Amino acid sequence: MAALRRSLGVFFPASNHFLKSSLVANANANPCHLAPSRGFKLDGCNIDADSTSHDEITKIRNEFEEAKKNFLNIPAALNEMPTMNPEGIYINKNLKLDDLQVYGFDYDYTLSHYSEHLQVLIYDLAKKHLVHELKYPDSCLQFEYDSKFPVRGLYYDRQKGCLLKLDFFGSIETDGCFHGRRKLTLDEIKELYGTRHIGRNHQRGLVALMDFFCFSEACLIADIIQHFTDAKLDFDASYVYEDVNHAIQHVHRSGLVHRQILAEPHKFLVKNERVVQFLQKLKEKGKKLFLLTNSPFYFVDGGMHYMLEDYIGKGSSWRELFDVVIAQANKPTFYNSEYPFRCYDIEKDTLAFTPVDKLLPNEVYYHGSLKSFLQITKWKGPEVIYFGDHLFSDLRGPAKAGWRTAAIIHELEDEIKIQNSESYRFQQAKLHIILELLGKIHATVVSTEKGQIYKSLLNELNSERQKCRAAMRDLFNSSFGATFLTDTGKESSFAYHIHQHADVYTSKPENFLAYPPESWLHPPYDVKIMPHHVKVPGSLFKGS
Repeated sequence: MAALRRSLGVFFPASNHFLKSSLVANANANPCHLAPSRGFKLDGCNIDADSTSHDEITKIRNEFEEAKKNFLNIPAALNEMPTMNPEGIYINKNLKLDDLQVYGFDYDYTLSHYSEHLQVLIYDLAKKHLVHELKYPDSCLQFEYDSKFPVRGLYYDRQKGCLLKLDFFGSIETDGCFHGRRKLTLDEIKELYGTRHIGRNHQRGLVALMDFFCFSEACLIADIIQHFTDAKLDFDASYVYEDVNHAIQHVHRSGLVHRQILAEPHKFLVKNERVVQFLQKLKEKGKKLFLLTNSPFYFVDGGMHYMLEDYIGKGSSWRELFDVVIAQANKPTFYNSEYPFRCYDIEKDTLAFTPVDKLLPNEVYYHGSLKSFLQITKWKGPEVIYFGDHLFSDLRGPAKAGWRTAAIIHELEDEIKIQNSESYRFQQAKLHIILELLGKIHATVVSTEKGQIYKSLLNELNSERQKCRAAMRDLFNSSFGATFLTDTGKESSFAYHIHQHADVYTSKPENFLAYPPESWLHPPYDVKIMPHHVKVPGSLFKGS
């Protein structure tokens, strides 16, 4: 019996009941009645299902050839597929706007809109600091910021010196691992890490690059590592990160970048009438507004004045839109510390020593803590929503405190426009039907004799799949692809953190203008993870 089980390639329970009923009871029993797996032969009978397998593969081949004909012409139905709104609000958790009485805002990349010149400025100032202060080679001054290289949500491995893009479950994206500016192959990834799956625990040892300032940081790290590698210099990848991070922090904390922006606001800042309209609409509805930022007041004041001066009344100040203004809040420490608030004297540029037991509209405050903030304002968690661009520094603390959270992801707008494009949707539909055919062929058991036909079709489908993935990736970013998706169509690790820390997400706060204040926002019933992803069915290519 054991030999029979082995010959069939399947497992049957060796019970007395089975032996009696299947074999012993009938001495002339035909083993063929055991319905063995396809493609096997038994002595005394022919259970060769090669012809059946061949027929199935031929059928899949015909489907593939028919699909390729339809690939040449984008079906009219594709244009009728629904598109997503680039300025829409996308919901992870139910949110009833009527219940919100208090609206809080970060400043940088939330209320303020910056031009592409800012990343170049941060990159250039940081590389000069590395050379002039930390004595990096003068050749590093030749580096130039490459806006086409990084995306938000990457991880840096301080031990191995790699920039990684991870998927929703913590696996390294096949085409998303770079050492310097060189993309590693799948074999190199496995040799380096042993597996593509990093896992949540190991992720804690990686540096997450999640805010909008991370673009210049990621690019500078990669450029330095590539430069040192090409020059065959011995270096420690963890030191590179520490030095680059120190330089980026210095650029901000020293005020270098702030002063440069205020010296040329027309170059770096984008005027924005709609954000004024949004804030004014909230005030008219009786909502309380507060500003909570890590930036110093002089920088916020100069930026808000430039961006809003054309849209607020003459003689009015942007500060009149807010009930509380808090600068240099030291987020995320703000959310779990017990630092006291200090009143800031705008004229003298000094901090008062008197204790703060009220937060007044005509004053500016520094530092403080969430605990003190809630004690003084008496604002309850669920009635407060906070808008910010950094998933960790801005939103993780408020989410734990019971506030509602809104992630501002500027690149969302462009990515949805790409998803709505005909070229992307065409490649997406192609990919879906190829994956469907791959699923069918993997489910087909094939004998050695017919294996060549199977392998040939499998290789063709895999090749077509890779072409589709590459075409879709290049529409977003030729190095790392989309911010929210991996090449395999899974949500990225960045998407995971949005799902974890943001009740809603959108590209700009003023997108809320399109929604009545009594709106009840809830996730689409047919979307499991990221609400802004629409799946284009491969069935569009089946037949004319």
